[in-house]
Amino acid sequence: MARFLITIEYDGTDYVGWQRQDSGASVQQCLEEAASAVIGGRAPVTIYGAGRTDARVHATGQAAHFDLPTNIDAYKLPLALNAHLPPDIRVLHAAQVGDEFHARFDAIGRAYRYRIYTRRISSPLLLGRVWQVTQDLDVAAMQKAAERLLGTHDFTSFRAGQCQ
Repeated sequence: MARFLITIEYDGTDYVGWQRQDSGASVQQCLEEAASAVIGGRAPVTIYGAGRTDARVHATGQAAHFDLPTNIDAYKLPLALNAHLPPDIRVLHAAQVGDEFHARFDAIGRAYRYRIYTRRISSPLLLGRVWQVTQDLDVAAMQKAAERLLGTHDFTSFRAGQCQ
């Protein structure tokens, strides 16, 4: 058995999010089906992501890991997976890692980008990638409010009760 860490990039417009769900196609489902296809459909493959995204959310540099029952060249693995993925999901990189590695628990950071677009006329190149606001924003007030977010905070109350 060989464990692989992959780096993924995707346009989440047509997906219910990262996590497999009954209500539609997920990024995780597409990756799991691609990984199973790479090994000839001999076994189902479970992929563990470093984090989850909501419906219609895009990702760059998302990490995930999975085990394959056979050793495959990590250099060739992205091309093999991408051959079975839709064009809006791409595996950018793969590396073989130790059996103890876990994409979620070994992650050392996560970054989220929220973009506000303040032009009166929308951009066809940014559709679905920004929140457009056509009125003037009080940038000084926004910066003052954002200062309260800097530092270390306890967000325990924002997580599910059974969350680890």
